[in-house]
Order: sequence, then structure tokens, then C-alpha cells
Amino acid sequence: MGPWAEIAIEPSTGPRVIQRLRWIPPGRFLMGSPEDEPGRWDDEGPRHPVTIGTGFWLFDTPCTQSLWEAVMGQNPSRFRDPERPVERVSWKDAQGFLERINGLVPGLGLALPSEAQWEHACRAGTESALYSGGIEILGEKHAPALDAIAWYGGNSGVEYDLDEAEDTTGSLWREMQYATRRAGTRKVKGKAANAWGLYDMLGNVWEWTQDTWHERYEGAPETGVAWKSPEAGADRVIRGGSWGDDTRLCRCAYRSRAQPDFRFSILGFRCARAQGS
Repeated sequence: MGPWAEIAIEPSTGPRVIQRLRWIPPGRFLMGSPEDEPGRWDDEGPRHPVTIGTGFWLFDTPCTQSLWEAVMGQNPSRFRDPERPVERVSWKDAQGFLERINGLVPGLGLALPSEAQWEHACRAGTESALYSGGIEILGEKHAPALDAIAWYGGNSGVEYDLDEAEDTTGSLWREMQYATRRAGTRKVKGKAANAWGLYDMLGNVWEWTQDTWHERYEGAPETGVAWKSPEAGADRVIRGGSWGDDTRLCRCAYRSRAQPDFRFSILGFRCARAQGS
């Protein structure tokens, strides 16, 4: 799975929290999806080459509740568990976390990944719908290929273990891979990692990126930098899908958006660190 590094945060109370980062090598990849990919949306195109000229480090999991609490001193999450992703955090909240953790560890230099960095890391050298291969969509929440690598709307209720849960018996939970009655986030690293050692890149929680939203990729930078708009309060790009989402939303190319102050129990983030930081 390649090189890795770790950071340690000493909270005011409780044990130290360790976060592993994986090395994401530079390279060239095709961003977006081909027009014949199952579940494709128009805003995933046009498919275009992007060159990531400099490698970077990336959290191997979404930011966990234990790390968030060690840095911020509180926990906003609905589904409480130190080993689950922190959620109900806005893009602005994530900026506050970054400022705080970078102050705790001088020279750390963490930031949110750009959308292109995120997709490059998710794909890990692949060009298929999933980093594990292609996808066959058998129902709104039913894609057998997702089961091994992602917690999504079709399997997030299997052997669910918290009292706090979403009721999955309603009309929004149709055609599930496994018929369950309760669901929510799951502990990180519960599904297989990609080839670069990254867990939960698809499913579990959506992840904020640096980029502001653009409807399509016409005019997108081809160097991997964040694509930003001068519009104040512009929506930010989120990637990866979540524990409650339909099959087609949990693909490497799928992209969505949210207002920078939006908080919900499907939404978290992971951090990147540039080489040389």
C-alpha cells in the first residue's frame, strides 16, 4: 500500500489520538466518468486528463470523532462512537478544525484536498466506476460490488450496533441489498481499502473538498489545484457518497455540493498535507 506517516494529538484528557496518512503519488489520470458508465450524471463530464504534479499525504480515513474531539474539545456527531467518522460538520467547521490542528502541530500544514486530488486518491490508478472495478446496479440501493468496499444505503444497517439509528423502513429506502430496519455511520476501516491504503473513500460519510461548485468540467484546471469561484458563500464540492445514499452516488466520479455552513449526519471530511509542508 505504499508509504505512510502518523501524527499524534495529545488531548487535555484521555489517551493520545493517532491519525495515519498515506502517500498519494503524483500522476496523470482521467477525471470524470465515460458516458456509458452505469449511474452516470452529466456533471461528471466532460471526462478530461488531470496531472497531479506533486505527491501529497492524505488521511487514510475520514476524520474520526476521537480526533475531532481531541482537537476541538467537543463532538457534534449524531452517531456517537470514537471510531466512527465525525459528522454534522460544515465546510466552515472543517476550516476551524484545520486552523486548530495546524496550530497544535507547527509545520503540519493540513488542508482539505482539492476535488481533483480527492478523485486521484480515490481511484488509486484505476479508471473504473469503483476503485475495485466496475459496477452493476441492481436497484436504487443494491450494487453487489460496493459491499466489499463501502458502507452505503444498501448495507449500512447490517449488524448495526448503536442505539441511535435512522429508520430504514420508509419509502426512501427501496431496493436495498440487505433488508434492514436501522442504519447509520459505521466504524472506519470496516471495508476494504483501495490500492493506496485509503479506507471509506466511498460511502460512510460525504467528504468536503476545497473547490467551489461548477456544473460541469468545461474550463476546469488540469493541474489538480482547487477550482474556486469568487462568489461569496458559493457551494462547495462534496465527494464519495454516504451510509444513506443510493448506489449511483457511491462511485469514484460522482460529485455533489452543499452550502459551506451546511451540517448533516451524512457529511464529514478528511485532510491532506502537501509534500514539503
